[in-house]
Amino acid sequence: MPALKVIYGENVRATKSRGFSETDGKWFDFVDLFAGIGGMRLAFDSIGGRCVATAEWNKYARMTYEENFRGENPPGHVFIGDIQPVQPADIPRHDVLVAGFPCQPFSIAGVSKKNALGRPHGFDCHEQGNLFFKIRDILAHHRPAAFLLENVKNLERHDKGRTFAVIRDTLENKLNYRIRHIVLDAQRWVPQHRERVFIIGFREDAGFDLGRIRIPAKETKPTLKDILEPEHRVPEKYTLTKHLWGYLQDYARKHAAKGNGFGFGLVGPDDISRTLSARYFKDGSEILIRQTRAAQPRRLMPKECARLMGFEDRTREWIIPVSDTQAYKQFGNAVVVPVVKAVAEAMKESISRLVADVSAGQKLAAAG
Repeated sequence: MPALKVIYGENVRATKSRGFSETDGKWFDFVDLFAGIGGMRLAFDSIGGRCVATAEWNKYARMTYEENFRGENPPGHVFIGDIQPVQPADIPRHDVLVAGFPCQPFSIAGVSKKNALGRPHGFDCHEQGNLFFKIRDILAHHRPAAFLLENVKNLERHDKGRTFAVIRDTLENKLNYRIRHIVLDAQRWVPQHRERVFIIGFREDAGFDLGRIRIPAKETKPTLKDILEPEHRVPEKYTLTKHLWGYLQDYARKHAAKGNGFGFGLVGPDDISRTLSARYFKDGSEILIRQTRAAQPRRLMPKECARLMGFEDRTREWIIPVSDTQAYKQFGNAVVVPVVKAVAEAMKESISRLVADVSAGQKLAAAG
């Protein structure tokens, strides 16, 4: 049985753990799988969760995660690198499982690219697409009270709906979870059009309703001025070169003539952006910011990406210990934190009900 790679432990570089007690307000345990840089964790931390295990294979994402959660891990917290060889029994016991499992095999862009390269996508993508079944095995072994899974909107339509049908059948009929799913667009919370599907499951009927998710009103929709730095504080390196700007304009004109919609996204402070993707480091074309100081637009700074994804706000500064290239990849692959917080908050009462039932049953058994 393969051993877990423990990053936050006695035999590795030490990180201070503040420990947890009843006064910490932590009342349930959760595992953070395919964690990226920790967006799901921030959400479930905020409703009283104690993260007992984290799984993320990318070393740069782990670096960012470690830096931002330093000192916040409970004793015994484990950090798993590659989850593929890990047995479900090696995962710590938990009440809630959260996972933003890899979306590239199911996204429109990802499927198109893999088809062009003659590579398999969806569940046939052995590196990423079949990792859902790892989640299945962990759910089957531990039977947590609840779970939250996140993926691209196209997951519902992939392979003419057959992929999503397999996921539903697995969770509902084979594992006997009560599930609901919803597509949420992040633009109600942050100035970015970003649609993602959330699959919410409970081991028993806990009275959960999707109507509990509080979606901000259209009138309060934020714009880019809420996350942009003043122009004079943006280093020149983020401004596109004349050559790259010329290339992107020519590329857009060529495809417009063919009736295609391919091209750059040029926006200003009063706009919302397109979806930030992991390829943003290449040319920044999906979100280019108009400037008054230069004829060419600029990319977002990584700090602005942190705000666009809801990692950084007035209550928390997000540390970026990696290169701009890695930072863009990380934010492009991340969840939008306030969206997940809204879902977590909606799940809170139902999680509490199931966790309380288990606790009461254990006390009754011990008394008997």
